[in-house]
Amino acid sequence: MQIGIKSLGCPKNFVDTEVICGKLREKGYQISEKIDNSDIVIINTCSFIRDAVEESIEEILNLVKLKKEGKIKYIIVTGCLPQRYKDDNLSQELPEVDAFLGVEDFLDIDSVIKNVLQGKQIYRICPEPKFIYNHNTPRTILTPQHYAYIKISEGCQNNCSYCLIPQLRGNYRSRKMEDIIDEVKMLSEKQNLSEIILIGQDITLYGIDLYGEYKLAELLKKLSLLELNNLKWIRLLYTHPAHYNEELIEVIASYPKICSYLDLPLQHISDRMLKRMNRPIKKRYIISLINKLRDRISNLTLRTTLMVGFPGETDKEFEELLNFVKKFRFERLGTFIFSREEGTPAYKFPQQIPMRIKKERLKELMLTQQSISKEINSSYVGKEVEVLIDEIQRELPKTAIGRTKGDAPEIDGKVIIRGDKTQVGKFIKVKVTEASEYDLVGEIRR
Repeated sequence: MQIGIKSLGCPKNFVDTEVICGKLREKGYQISEKIDNSDIVIINTCSFIRDAVEESIEEILNLVKLKKEGKIKYIIVTGCLPQRYKDDNLSQELPEVDAFLGVEDFLDIDSVIKNVLQGKQIYRICPEPKFIYNHNTPRTILTPQHYAYIKISEGCQNNCSYCLIPQLRGNYRSRKMEDIIDEVKMLSEKQNLSEIILIGQDITLYGIDLYGEYKLAELLKKLSLLELNNLKWIRLLYTHPAHYNEELIEVIASYPKICSYLDLPLQHISDRMLKRMNRPIKKRYIISLINKLRDRISNLTLRTTLMVGFPGETDKEFEELLNFVKKFRFERLGTFIFSREEGTPAYKFPQQIPMRIKKERLKELMLTQQSISKEINSSYVGKEVEVLIDEIQRELPKTAIGRTKGDAPEIDGKVIIRGDKTQVGKFIKVKVTEASEYDLVGEIRR
């Protein structure tokens, strides 16, 4: 039986999709690359903001169309969309869907499939997610074989006023340190990994629930000291600024395997906005932390995310944010418009900003960052950088695509490399010859 898989949303959701595939293969199912050539299609959805909900629904409706055309037989929808709307009887809204499963209800996917094949419609959504996978959980890595995401925690306890994640994913829970290390060892032996990427809703909080204190620094030390074949980069994503400490900064600065790349989601710089967002940080702390990170960690690439149009954001506060970006010149920056999500405190906040103004602010912030990014990237022209090869281009002869230590896969820019005799998963030296706002072009150094 052929089963097609479609994954939407973030890397954290992607790991769940890999677990689904692992469980399917454990039971003998075949995973099909072509959706319209499958008996069953499983779609793992995202729903934390309105755009994600709309994308998920659009993809489901595309599958419904294929089902009506006889190109697929059954549809299983899992993940954040059913979890968010668990009380809304999605089966009535989308009767063509054969099963709706929450964020951890795919664990018994074999049983669900057997019931679906018997003509039963399944609606199975846990009220409070508690699951987190371990190194013994079947998992099929779907990224290129030279890197893998390692989810070190699940859920969230920050309760930002605009965010649904704690409702969708449950309370914060860490994996045991030994279990994470065992998974990294196992994957490195199996795939000869060049890079691991640690993820979670808030990885700087890692360990607080299990050990009573922050343990990310200790975990990083242990991972850095592992003697593994090709592992050279350990990358950190989703490091909440409120939970940094001296030990963590020192470890990141001292261990060469830990990428001098930090994803530091700030959302805003105005103290009033941060308070309304229920972010437990202030402008003075943020500036102090950035300066400390820049001073202590050599050649640091800082990525952040910023939100515009939060309820009550004044022109002056937006200017404050814009000036902050101009002054601190982040190497990588993602910006988005506040999305008013029912079920969050911010949904009911007064002074909602008109969409026209939100879009104007977004455009101005993006243009500002594009200029900064172009200047920073242009400074690399003529210099040599280390690049990890992600793919060899088939359409363009003697061309490869890679990333520097300052680029996370699927999120940041890339390096387009001219030259032959490269290999996916290998590190090479590249001389940069051109630069744009997001990407670099270079040639292999001999």
